[in-house]
Amino acid sequence: MVRRVAAELVGTLLLVYFAVGVATLSFGFGVAGNSPSAGVVATALAFGLVLLVLVYAIGPVSGCHINPAVTLGVLLARRISPGDAGGYWIAQFVGGILGALLLWLTFSGSAIYSRSTTGLGANGWGEDSLIQINAGGAFLAEAILTALFVFVVLSMTSSTAIPSVSGVAIGLALTLVHLIGVPMTGTSVNPARSLGPALITGGSALEGVWLFIVAPMTGAVLAAAAHNYLEPTKETPLPPTEPGPR
Repeated sequence: MVRRVAAELVGTLLLVYFAVGVATLSFGFGVAGNSPSAGVVATALAFGLVLLVLVYAIGPVSGCHINPAVTLGVLLARRISPGDAGGYWIAQFVGGILGALLLWLTFSGSAIYSRSTTGLGANGWGEDSLIQINAGGAFLAEAILTALFVFVVLSMTSSTAIPSVSGVAIGLALTLVHLIGVPMTGTSVNPARSLGPALITGGSALEGVWLFIVAPMTGAVLAAAAHNYLEPTKETPLPPTEPGPR
């Protein structure tokens, strides 16, 4: 259990450091130039690629949840005990906070970085959204996007899935939800990813972080319910028939 919790902490830390780092570079520092689309694509690919790599790297150790919503879905799918899920949640939130702290310390070495203006890739709605979506729209978007993502994770880690391609499918699923979600909310679908940057930047990001905790967890419940209903079962092959008399 210690090894699994450690893997979840480190995995979440790396997800935040690299993927949120790309988001901050793209939108905070403006390295994507005047094209929001370039920033959206770069951010989506960063999240998807980091998760794809981590699935194969730490998946054999902990399952590579690195997301409290995924852990909730796995718990409701009856694949993890409540005690182990609690340990995962603690590790994920600590990892998310440490990842954001390390990222902030890194960017603080830049002469043009400002925590108030450059930010740290935090999620938001209203004025903090590229399309200025309201709280209701943001909640609905986060719940739907998380439901899709967690459903894919549960499906690709079931007994009927093909393990060798699970990392690719899960990474592409996270890329997909970011392609549509970044312009709306910055895309959370992961409460640990949202809490860390919000604690560092404060302000409206911290005031609104509750939505990016509640909505993804709501989506995870929906995903688990759908998966439990639709999950295919392996058919037991029929025994070979004996040849009849001629």
